[in-house]
Amino acid sequence: MIPILSLVMVVAVKVFKKTTPNGKVTFYLGKRDFIDHLDYCDPIDGVVVVDSEYLKGRKVYGQLITTYRYGKEEDEVMGVKFSKEMILAREQIVPMINQKMEMTPLQERLVKKLGQNAFPFTFQFPQTSPSSVTLQAGEEDEGKPLGVDYTMKCYVGDTEEDKGHKRSQVSLTIKKLQYAPAARGRRLPSSLVSKGFTFSQGKINLEVTLDREIYYHGEKVAATVVITNNSRKTVKNIKCYAVQHCEVTMVNAQFSKHVASLETREGCPITPGANFTKTFFLVPLASSNKDRRGIALDGHLKDEDVNLASSTLIGEGKCPSDAMGIVISYSVRIKVNCGTLGGELTTDVPFKLMHPAPGTVERERVNAMKKMKSIERHRYENSHYADDDDNIVFEDFARLRMNEPE
Repeated sequence: MIPILSLVMVVAVKVFKKTTPNGKVTFYLGKRDFIDHLDYCDPIDGVVVVDSEYLKGRKVYGQLITTYRYGKEEDEVMGVKFSKEMILAREQIVPMINQKMEMTPLQERLVKKLGQNAFPFTFQFPQTSPSSVTLQAGEEDEGKPLGVDYTMKCYVGDTEEDKGHKRSQVSLTIKKLQYAPAARGRRLPSSLVSKGFTFSQGKINLEVTLDREIYYHGEKVAATVVITNNSRKTVKNIKCYAVQHCEVTMVNAQFSKHVASLETREGCPITPGANFTKTFFLVPLASSNKDRRGIALDGHLKDEDVNLASSTLIGEGKCPSDAMGIVISYSVRIKVNCGTLGGELTTDVPFKLMHPAPGTVERERVNAMKKMKSIERHRYENSHYADDDDNIVFEDFARLRMNEPE
Protein backbone atom coordinates (compact mmCIF):
# COMPACT_ATOMS: atom_id res chain seq x y z
CA MET A 1 0.00 0.00 0.00
CA ILE A 2 1.11 3.50 -0.71
CA PRO A 3 0.72 5.80 2.31
CA ILE A 4 -1.26 8.93 1.61
CA LEU A 5 -0.11 12.16 3.19
CA SER A 6 -2.80 14.72 3.92
CA LEU A 7 -1.73 18.29 4.56
CA VAL A 8 -3.99 20.49 6.64
CA MET A 9 -3.46 24.22 6.58
CA VAL A 10 -4.08 25.81 9.95
CA VAL A 11 -4.76 29.53 10.09
CA ALA A 12 -3.70 31.18 13.32
CA VAL A 13 -5.64 34.08 14.80
CA LYS A 14 -3.43 37.00 15.84
CA VAL A 15 -4.30 38.73 19.09
CA PHE A 16 -2.58 41.88 20.35
CA LYS A 17 -1.81 42.16 24.04
CA LYS A 18 -0.34 44.64 26.48
CA THR A 19 0.32 44.32 30.20
CA THR A 20 0.41 46.99 32.90
CA PRO A 21 3.87 47.85 34.31
CA ASN A 22 3.14 45.91 37.50
CA GLY A 23 2.13 42.83 35.46
CA LYS A 24 -1.25 42.43 37.20
CA VAL A 25 -3.59 43.38 34.33
CA THR A 26 -3.31 42.28 30.69
CA PHE A 27 -5.34 43.78 27.83
CA TYR A 28 -6.16 41.73 24.69
CA LEU A 29 -7.51 43.03 21.36
CA GLY A 30 -8.18 41.04 18.20
CA LYS A 31 -7.22 43.91 15.87
CA ARG A 32 -6.01 47.50 15.81
CA ASP A 33 -7.97 48.76 12.78
CA PHE A 34 -11.73 49.23 13.09
CA ILE A 35 -13.76 49.96 9.98
CA ASP A 36 -16.48 52.58 9.61
CA HIS A 37 -19.03 51.15 7.13
CA LEU A 38 -21.06 54.42 7.20
CA ASP A 39 -24.22 52.67 8.42
CA TYR A 40 -22.36 50.95 11.30
CA CYS A 41 -18.83 50.66 12.72
CA ASP A 42 -16.90 47.60 13.88
CA PRO A 43 -17.18 47.14 17.67
CA ILE A 44 -14.05 47.19 19.83
CA ASP A 45 -14.14 43.73 21.37
CA GLY A 46 -11.46 42.33 23.62
CA VAL A 47 -10.65 40.64 26.91
CA VAL A 48 -9.01 41.81 30.15
CA VAL A 49 -7.17 39.34 32.38
CA VAL A 50 -6.63 40.48 35.97
CA ASP A 51 -5.08 38.97 39.07
CA SER A 52 -8.09 38.62 41.39
CA GLU A 53 -5.98 38.85 44.55
CA TYR A 54 -4.54 42.18 43.36
CA LEU A 55 -7.88 43.98 43.13
CA LYS A 56 -8.88 43.67 46.80
CA GLY A 57 -12.34 45.13 46.22
CA ARG A 58 -11.27 47.59 43.54
CA LYS A 59 -12.61 47.53 40.00
CA VAL A 60 -11.25 47.60 36.46
CA TYR A 61 -12.58 50.28 34.11
CA GLY A 62 -12.17 50.82 30.39
CA GLN A 63 -12.32 54.03 28.37
CA LEU A 64 -12.42 54.87 24.67
CA ILE A 65 -10.60 58.19 24.30
CA THR A 66 -10.08 60.40 21.25
CA THR A 67 -7.50 63.17 21.05
CA TYR A 68 -7.95 65.91 18.46
CA ARG A 69 -4.72 67.93 18.17
CA TYR A 70 -5.05 70.95 15.91
CA GLY A 71 -1.96 72.96 16.96
CA LYS A 72 1.70 72.40 17.81
CA GLU A 73 2.46 71.22 21.32
CA GLU A 74 5.48 73.55 21.60
CA ASP A 75 3.21 76.56 20.92
CA GLU A 76 1.07 75.89 24.00
CA VAL A 77 1.84 78.72 26.43
CA MET A 78 0.00 80.52 29.24
CA GLY A 79 -2.33 77.54 29.70
CA VAL A 80 -3.60 77.64 26.11
CA LYS A 81 -4.15 74.15 24.71
CA PHE A 82 -4.29 73.24 21.04
CA SER A 83 -5.85 69.83 21.60
CA LYS A 84 -9.13 68.35 22.78
CA GLU A 85 -9.31 65.04 24.64
CA MET A 86 -12.73 63.46 24.90
CA ILE A 87 -13.90 60.26 26.58
CA LEU A 88 -16.29 58.72 24.05
CA ALA A 89 -17.23 55.68 26.13
CA ARG A 90 -16.61 54.46 29.67
CA GLU A 91 -17.52 51.13 31.19
CA GLN A 92 -16.80 48.94 34.17
CA ILE A 93 -15.15 45.73 32.98
CA VAL A 94 -14.36 43.91 36.26
CA PRO A 95 -16.56 42.80 37.88
CA MET A 96 -18.87 42.46 34.91
CA ILE A 97 -22.10 44.44 35.10
CA ASN A 98 -23.84 42.49 32.34
CA GLN A 99 -23.25 38.83 33.16
CA LYS A 100 -25.27 37.75 30.10
CA MET A 101 -23.17 39.79 27.67
CA GLU A 102 -23.13 38.26 24.19
CA MET A 103 -19.52 37.46 23.30
CA THR A 104 -17.91 37.40 19.87
CA PRO A 105 -16.26 34.14 18.69
CA LEU A 106 -12.81 35.56 19.45
CA GLN A 107 -13.84 36.55 22.96
CA GLU A 108 -15.24 33.07 23.58
CA ARG A 109 -11.94 31.48 22.53
CA LEU A 110 -9.88 33.88 24.64
CA VAL A 111 -12.05 33.41 27.76
CA LYS A 112 -11.86 29.65 27.32
CA LYS A 113 -8.08 29.74 26.98
CA LEU A 114 -7.23 32.38 29.60
CA GLY A 115 -9.48 31.03 32.35
CA GLN A 116 -11.82 32.45 34.95
CA ASN A 117 -9.81 35.65 35.42
CA ALA A 118 -10.61 36.72 31.84
CA PHE A 119 -13.40 39.27 31.41
CA PRO A 120 -14.78 40.31 27.98
CA PHE A 121 -15.69 43.88 27.04
CA THR A 122 -17.20 45.67 24.04
CA PHE A 123 -17.06 49.38 23.15
CA GLN A 124 -18.78 51.21 20.30
CA PHE A 125 -17.59 54.22 18.31
CA PRO A 126 -20.14 57.07 18.20
CA GLN A 127 -21.73 57.45 14.77
CA THR A 128 -20.30 60.93 14.20
CA SER A 129 -16.75 60.12 15.33
CA PRO A 130 -14.12 61.05 12.69
CA SER A 131 -11.58 58.73 11.09
CA SER A 132 -8.00 58.49 12.36
CA VAL A 133 -5.76 60.99 10.57
CA THR A 134 -2.21 62.12 11.35
CA LEU A 135 -0.63 65.23 9.83
CA GLN A 136 3.00 64.44 9.13
CA ALA A 137 5.46 66.51 11.13
CA GLY A 138 8.50 68.21 9.63
CA GLU A 139 12.09 67.29 10.43
CA GLU A 140 12.44 70.09 12.98
CA ASP A 141 9.01 69.68 14.59
CA GLU A 142 8.84 68.42 18.15
CA GLY A 143 6.01 67.07 20.25
CA LYS A 144 3.01 65.04 19.22
CA PRO A 145 1.83 65.25 15.60
CA LEU A 146 -1.40 67.02 14.66
CA GLY A 147 -4.44 64.89 13.88
CA VAL A 148 -7.12 62.63 15.32
CA ASP A 149 -6.22 59.45 17.19
CA TYR A 150 -7.99 56.93 19.41
CA THR A 151 -6.81 55.16 22.55
CA MET A 152 -8.27 52.28 24.54
CA LYS A 153 -7.39 52.75 28.20
CA CYS A 154 -7.76 50.23 31.01
CA TYR A 155 -7.10 51.11 34.65
CA VAL A 156 -7.71 49.91 38.21
CA GLY A 157 -9.61 52.18 40.59
CA ASP A 158 -12.29 52.42 43.27
CA THR A 159 -14.65 54.51 41.12
CA GLU A 160 -14.98 55.61 37.49
CA GLU A 161 -13.59 59.04 38.36
CA ASP A 162 -10.32 57.61 39.70
CA LYS A 163 -7.43 58.33 37.35
CA GLY A 164 -5.55 55.27 38.54
CA HIS A 165 -1.81 54.87 38.99
CA LYS A 166 0.51 54.49 36.00
CA ARG A 167 1.72 51.13 37.22
CA SER A 168 -1.84 49.72 37.10
CA GLN A 169 -3.08 51.20 33.80
CA VAL A 170 -2.48 50.39 30.16
CA SER A 171 -3.24 52.29 26.94
CA LEU A 172 -3.48 50.92 23.40
CA THR A 173 -3.55 53.10 20.30
CA ILE A 174 -6.11 52.00 17.72
CA LYS A 175 -7.34 53.31 14.36
CA LYS A 176 -10.77 54.06 12.92
CA LEU A 177 -10.70 53.80 9.12
CA GLN A 178 -13.01 53.83 6.13
CA TYR A 179 -12.85 51.38 3.20
CA ALA A 180 -13.95 51.83 -0.38
CA PRO A 181 -17.34 50.43 -1.43
CA ALA A 182 -17.26 46.87 -2.79
CA ALA A 183 -18.11 48.19 -6.28
CA ARG A 184 -16.13 51.11 -7.65
CA GLY A 185 -18.87 52.21 -10.04
CA ARG A 186 -18.64 53.15 -13.70
CA ARG A 187 -18.65 56.92 -13.40
CA LEU A 188 -15.67 58.64 -15.09
CA PRO A 189 -14.96 62.02 -13.47
CA SER A 190 -14.22 64.75 -16.01
CA SER A 191 -13.87 68.50 -16.38
CA LEU A 192 -14.06 70.85 -19.38
CA VAL A 193 -12.81 74.45 -19.15
CA SER A 194 -11.99 77.18 -21.64
CA LYS A 195 -9.86 80.30 -21.58
CA GLY A 196 -10.35 83.38 -23.73
CA PHE A 197 -7.99 86.30 -24.18
CA THR A 198 -8.73 90.01 -24.03
CA PHE A 199 -6.86 91.19 -27.12
CA SER A 200 -6.98 87.95 -29.07
CA GLN A 201 -9.75 85.96 -30.72
CA GLY A 202 -10.56 82.32 -30.00
CA LYS A 203 -10.19 80.12 -26.93
CA ILE A 204 -8.10 77.25 -25.61
CA ASN A 205 -10.23 74.29 -24.48
CA LEU A 206 -8.95 71.85 -21.85
CA GLU A 207 -10.74 68.58 -21.10
CA VAL A 208 -9.53 66.15 -18.43
CA THR A 209 -11.05 62.69 -17.82
CA LEU A 210 -10.05 60.08 -15.22
CA ASP A 211 -10.40 56.36 -15.90
CA ARG A 212 -12.30 55.76 -12.61
CA GLU A 213 -13.68 57.54 -9.58
CA ILE A 214 -12.16 55.44 -6.77
CA TYR A 215 -8.49 54.45 -6.64
CA TYR A 216 -6.78 52.19 -4.13
CA HIS A 217 -3.59 53.19 -2.34
CA GLY A 218 -0.62 52.50 -4.63
CA GLU A 219 -2.60 52.49 -7.87
CA LYS A 220 -1.80 54.74 -10.84
CA VAL A 221 -4.19 57.63 -11.40
CA ALA A 222 -4.69 57.91 -15.19
CA ALA A 223 -5.73 61.35 -16.47
CA THR A 224 -6.48 61.80 -20.17
CA VAL A 225 -5.80 65.38 -21.23
CA VAL A 226 -7.32 66.82 -24.43
CA ILE A 227 -6.26 70.33 -25.50
CA THR A 228 -7.89 72.12 -28.42
CA ASN A 229 -6.17 75.37 -29.35
CA ASN A 230 -8.59 77.62 -31.21
CA SER A 231 -6.78 80.78 -30.15
CA ARG A 232 -3.74 82.67 -31.37
CA LYS A 233 -1.74 81.69 -28.28
CA THR A 234 0.74 78.83 -27.98
CA VAL A 235 0.77 76.25 -25.17
CA LYS A 236 4.31 76.05 -23.75
CA ASN A 237 4.07 73.14 -21.29
CA ILE A 238 1.69 71.01 -19.17
CA LYS A 239 1.83 70.37 -15.42
CA CYS A 240 -0.04 67.54 -13.67
CA TYR A 241 -0.58 67.21 -9.91
CA ALA A 242 -2.33 64.86 -7.51
CA VAL A 243 -3.56 67.19 -4.77
CA GLN A 244 -4.53 66.29 -1.21
CA HIS A 245 -7.07 68.68 0.35
CA CYS A 246 -7.38 68.86 4.15
CA GLU A 247 -10.07 70.62 6.15
CA VAL A 248 -9.39 71.01 9.88
CA THR A 249 -12.92 71.49 11.20
CA MET A 250 -11.94 72.53 14.73
CA VAL A 251 -10.34 75.80 13.52
CA ASN A 252 -12.16 76.02 10.16
CA ALA A 253 -8.85 75.88 8.27
CA GLN A 254 -8.23 74.43 4.82
CA PHE A 255 -5.01 73.70 2.95
CA SER A 256 -3.80 71.61 0.01
CA LYS A 257 -0.60 69.68 -0.68
CA HIS A 258 0.78 68.14 -3.89
CA VAL A 259 1.38 64.41 -3.26
CA ALA A 260 2.45 63.55 -6.84
CA SER A 261 3.45 65.74 -9.78
CA LEU A 262 4.98 65.84 -13.25
CA GLU A 263 5.80 68.52 -15.80
CA THR A 264 6.16 67.80 -19.50
CA ARG A 265 6.82 69.55 -22.79
CA GLU A 266 5.76 66.52 -24.81
CA GLY A 267 3.72 67.64 -27.80
CA CYS A 268 4.56 71.27 -27.02
CA PRO A 269 4.45 73.89 -28.26
CA ILE A 270 0.80 73.41 -29.18
CA THR A 271 0.41 76.02 -31.86
CA PRO A 272 -2.82 77.82 -32.93
CA GLY A 273 -5.24 75.41 -34.61
CA ALA A 274 -3.51 72.29 -33.22
CA ASN A 275 -4.95 69.57 -30.96
CA PHE A 276 -3.25 67.45 -28.30
CA THR A 277 -4.34 64.23 -26.55
CA LYS A 278 -2.27 62.35 -23.99
CA THR A 279 -2.83 60.15 -20.91
CA PHE A 280 -0.66 61.00 -17.92
CA PHE A 281 -0.09 58.73 -14.91
CA LEU A 282 0.38 59.86 -11.30
CA VAL A 283 1.04 57.63 -8.28
CA PRO A 284 0.29 59.36 -4.95
CA LEU A 285 2.28 57.55 -2.23
CA ALA A 286 3.21 58.33 1.36
CA SER A 287 6.73 56.98 0.71
CA SER A 288 7.24 59.72 -1.90
CA ASN A 289 6.32 62.42 0.63
CA LYS A 290 8.41 61.52 3.68
CA ASP A 291 9.26 64.35 6.07
CA ARG A 292 6.99 66.79 4.23
CA ARG A 293 5.15 68.80 6.85
CA GLY A 294 1.34 68.72 6.66
CA ILE A 295 0.84 65.58 4.55
CA ALA A 296 -2.17 63.71 5.98
CA LEU A 297 -1.60 60.03 6.78
CA ASP A 298 -3.93 57.21 7.86
CA GLY A 299 -3.13 57.59 11.58
CA HIS A 300 -0.29 55.09 11.22
CA LEU A 301 0.93 52.88 14.07
CA LYS A 302 3.88 51.32 12.24
CA ASP A 303 6.37 52.89 9.84
CA GLU A 304 5.94 50.12 7.30
CA ASP A 305 2.17 50.37 6.86
CA VAL A 306 1.99 54.13 6.30
CA ASN A 307 -0.56 55.27 3.73
CA LEU A 308 -1.81 58.64 2.65
CA ALA A 309 -5.02 59.50 4.47
CA SER A 310 -8.06 57.98 2.78
CA SER A 311 -10.79 60.16 1.34
CA THR A 312 -13.55 60.97 3.83
CA LEU A 313 -16.86 59.33 2.92
CA ILE A 314 -20.18 60.84 3.98
CA GLY A 315 -23.18 58.58 4.58
CA GLU A 316 -26.40 58.99 2.63
CA GLY A 317 -28.68 61.67 3.97
CA LYS A 318 -25.86 63.37 5.90
CA CYS A 319 -24.58 66.86 5.16
CA PRO A 320 -20.86 67.10 4.24
CA SER A 321 -20.55 70.22 6.37
CA ASP A 322 -21.43 68.14 9.46
CA ALA A 323 -18.26 66.03 9.09
CA MET A 324 -15.92 66.24 12.08
CA GLY A 325 -12.21 65.89 12.64
CA ILE A 326 -9.98 66.28 9.58
CA VAL A 327 -11.85 65.90 6.28
CA ILE A 328 -9.72 64.57 3.40
CA SER A 329 -10.36 64.79 -0.35
CA TYR A 330 -8.25 64.46 -3.51
CA SER A 331 -8.19 65.87 -7.01
CA VAL A 332 -6.08 65.81 -10.16
CA ARG A 333 -5.01 69.33 -11.12
CA ILE A 334 -3.90 70.12 -14.67
CA LYS A 335 -2.19 73.40 -15.50
CA VAL A 336 -1.62 74.50 -19.09
CA ASN A 337 0.94 77.28 -19.62
CA CYS A 338 -0.27 79.66 -22.35
CA GLY A 339 2.84 81.84 -22.42
CA THR A 340 3.99 84.95 -20.57
CA LEU A 341 0.98 87.11 -21.46
CA GLY A 342 -1.51 84.26 -21.80
CA GLY A 343 -1.25 83.01 -18.19
CA GLU A 344 -2.37 79.53 -17.15
CA LEU A 345 -5.48 77.47 -17.74
CA THR A 346 -6.23 75.26 -14.70
CA THR A 347 -8.82 72.64 -13.83
CA ASP A 348 -9.36 70.15 -10.99
CA VAL A 349 -11.01 66.73 -11.28
CA PRO A 350 -11.95 65.12 -7.94
CA PHE A 351 -11.34 61.45 -7.14
CA LYS A 352 -11.33 59.21 -4.08
CA LEU A 353 -8.25 57.43 -2.68
CA MET A 354 -9.11 54.55 -0.34
CA HIS A 355 -8.34 51.06 0.95
CA PRO A 356 -9.94 48.10 -0.86
CA ALA A 357 -13.07 46.73 0.77
CA PRO A 358 -12.64 43.49 2.80
CA GLY A 359 -13.36 40.39 0.73
CA THR A 360 -12.39 41.90 -2.63
CA VAL A 361 -9.57 40.50 -4.75
CA GLU A 362 -7.62 43.73 -4.34
CA ARG A 363 -7.87 43.50 -0.56
CA GLU A 364 -6.59 39.93 -0.53
CA ARG A 365 -3.64 41.02 -2.67
CA VAL A 366 -2.80 43.84 -0.24
CA ASN A 367 -3.00 41.49 2.75
CA ALA A 368 -0.72 38.98 1.04
CA MET A 369 1.91 41.65 0.37
CA LYS A 370 1.80 42.86 3.97
CA LYS A 371 2.11 39.30 5.26
CA MET A 372 5.20 38.66 3.12
CA LYS A 373 6.85 41.83 4.41
CA SER A 374 6.18 40.96 8.04
CA ILE A 375 7.44 37.35 7.93
CA GLU A 376 11.12 38.27 8.09
CA ARG A 377 10.54 40.95 10.70
CA HIS A 378 8.81 38.55 13.08
CA ARG A 379 10.87 35.43 12.39
CA TYR A 380 13.53 36.08 15.03
CA GLU A 381 11.53 38.31 17.37
CA ASN A 382 10.29 36.99 20.67
CA SER A 383 7.36 39.36 20.84
CA HIS A 384 4.81 36.66 20.11
CA TYR A 385 4.17 33.01 20.78
CA ALA A 386 1.69 30.54 19.31
CA ASP A 387 -0.71 28.21 21.03
CA ASP A 388 -1.02 24.98 19.09
CA ASP A 389 -4.30 23.91 20.65
CA ASP A 390 -6.55 26.69 19.46
CA ASN A 391 -4.18 28.43 17.01
CA ILE A 392 -4.07 31.82 18.72
CA VAL A 393 -0.95 33.96 18.26
CA PHE A 394 -0.29 36.58 20.92
CA GLU A 395 1.73 39.62 19.93
CA ASP A 396 2.94 42.41 22.18
CA PHE A 397 1.06 45.56 21.28
CA ALA A 398 3.86 47.91 22.30
CA ARG A 399 6.18 46.59 19.57
CA LEU A 400 3.89 47.93 16.87
CA ARG A 401 3.42 51.46 18.08
CA MET A 402 5.33 54.59 17.15
CA ASN A 403 8.30 55.42 19.36
CA GLU A 404 6.66 58.22 21.28
CA PRO A 405 6.94 59.14 24.95
CA GLU A 406 4.50 57.55 27.34
